[in-house]
Amino acid sequence: MTPTTETKSCCSSQPPEPVKRKPGLSAYSPLFVIILTTALGAAARQTPGASLSWHVWMHDFMGFFLLVFAMVKLFNLPSFATGFAKYDLLAARSRTYALLYPFLELALGLAYLAQWQPQITYLATIIILTFGSLGVLNTMRQGKQINCACMGQILDVPVSTVTLTENLSMSAMALAMLLI
Repeated sequence: MTPTTETKSCCSSQPPEPVKRKPGLSAYSPLFVIILTTALGAAARQTPGASLSWHVWMHDFMGFFLLVFAMVKLFNLPSFATGFAKYDLLAARSRTYALLYPFLELALGLAYLAQWQPQITYLATIIILTFGSLGVLNTMRQGKQINCACMGQILDVPVSTVTLTENLSMSAMALAMLLI
């Protein structure tokens, strides 16, 4: 019997729930596509003939990445907010925050691309994404199998190390830009 095969129990009229398998790398293909296209878009914005500036590249990468992530959340904002509240510490207490979160990402993405108040943008990114990591860590520590709402409806994977890595990587990039 395969892990997802449903069979009737001898003692119950209800079939047992299918065993949830951890998603393979193919489940993350939308995330990989977003990362690759964002990286290429940031590279394309480099000045032709000039040497690569990692600071400029990271700045543009963060802007594009946050814009795309905000966009996919906005496709179905109520659904995102409900899913996000299951693991984010502040969203669990405030539906308003859960509904505003994609707009915060959108504002940060636009701030990066417009190069508006970079120090404030970096600090806001560090605070928001590092705080978000606490909820992810808490969910993982408790062993909860909750779907990650980070990419709206286009990615069906649990809150995991990938979610944590995404948040902490973005925080680290913002910190690096702040310190450079």
